[in-house]
Amino acid sequence: MNHPKILVIGTGDTKSDELNFMRDCITTAGGHAVMMDVSILGDPQFTPDYSKHDVAEAAGITIETVIRSGDENSAMSLMAKGASMLARSLYDAGKADAALILGGSMGTDLALDVANALPLGVPKFVVSTISFSHLIPPDRISTDLMMILWAGGLYGLNSICKSVLSQACGAVVGAARASVKPQTTRPVIGMTSLGKSCLKYMIPLKPELEKRGYEVVVFHTTGMGGRAFESVASEKTFAAVMDFSLQEVVNHENGILATSSGWDRLENAGRMGIPQIVAPGAVDMVDLPSWLPLPTAFADRPYHAHNRLIGSITTDAEGRRKTARTIAHKLERARGPVALILPTGGIEEWDQVGEPLHDPDGLYAFVEAMRLAVKAPIELHEIPDHINSPAFAAKALEVFDAWVVAGIVPAGKP
Repeated sequence: MNHPKILVIGTGDTKSDELNFMRDCITTAGGHAVMMDVSILGDPQFTPDYSKHDVAEAAGITIETVIRSGDENSAMSLMAKGASMLARSLYDAGKADAALILGGSMGTDLALDVANALPLGVPKFVVSTISFSHLIPPDRISTDLMMILWAGGLYGLNSICKSVLSQACGAVVGAARASVKPQTTRPVIGMTSLGKSCLKYMIPLKPELEKRGYEVVVFHTTGMGGRAFESVASEKTFAAVMDFSLQEVVNHENGILATSSGWDRLENAGRMGIPQIVAPGAVDMVDLPSWLPLPTAFADRPYHAHNRLIGSITTDAEGRRKTARTIAHKLERARGPVALILPTGGIEEWDQVGEPLHDPDGLYAFVEAMRLAVKAPIELHEIPDHINSPAFAAKALEVFDAWVVAGIVPAGKP
């Protein structure tokens, strides 16, 4: 891609100087800037390729309707809808290879919707005054979003913000040239895990599935990993999933936004009818930032500091019963086949005898609640072993192989 087409989005009525500077930087870097204006009240000091009227029309309305919508929040939400739909249509038509979006909090709100409208593998870069802020909820961050803080960019061009803007332009042009879009000749299996120290089943499972002719993609479920897993599932990329680490469901239940992957965790594969083999890996834990004081609700619970970023606290028996009911409720709405493997010997590395999160009564409470909550047609496969044991991996392969024979999962391509 010698001259990638970079879709540049911003409010031209207030940021014409910045957007013109970015257009020039993209040209210098060897790209071609395609300008989209998402202003509402004013007009840019340049002629955009796609005007605010085009954006509104993409949402099925007029700019006058946007202006009369009520306030700046409703107006920008409507423009975000139009910009997202227009950006996706431009990409699908081959008129944009990447997106670069500029904004403060208002523009970032729009940018997140645009980035989510573009598929995995399309470079998406946001220059924002709130990049990496806790104001941005994890479930709005697209799978492969890149961000840079718009330092010194509140009002007008200056030497500091020029440095940032030029980096962003060079980065997105380079990404568009170098990007290798996801392509495979083999069916893809989506798998989840919580690192390799807490949950270990992918070590034996990945090579066995590859021998059978599948590509295995493992997602690290620390919030954003689960978000990526759900995003890819929603695109129907997976032939089947082995969703064995559901700990983000518990994080969301307990209001820990830093490690939540959103309300729809454990739902998108089922919604798309993708066959699901599921296990309750690490659902006895809440992961939270280890650099913050412990919430008072967990002050008396066993705690494991994994590193200086993240630590784990166990939930009590009632919390685990609630989690079991939540898992079952999410699975029962699936439009495709579901099998739940329930390892009654333990569900993560640190719940074993002698480990800091060992709690046999809590595990028993969860297992009992899970047995009661799971109903047909969900298959329940109970084993007396630990989730990190060879027996668990063997059971997962047994279920998977049976589904391949039955035609539920497409055969691999060695």
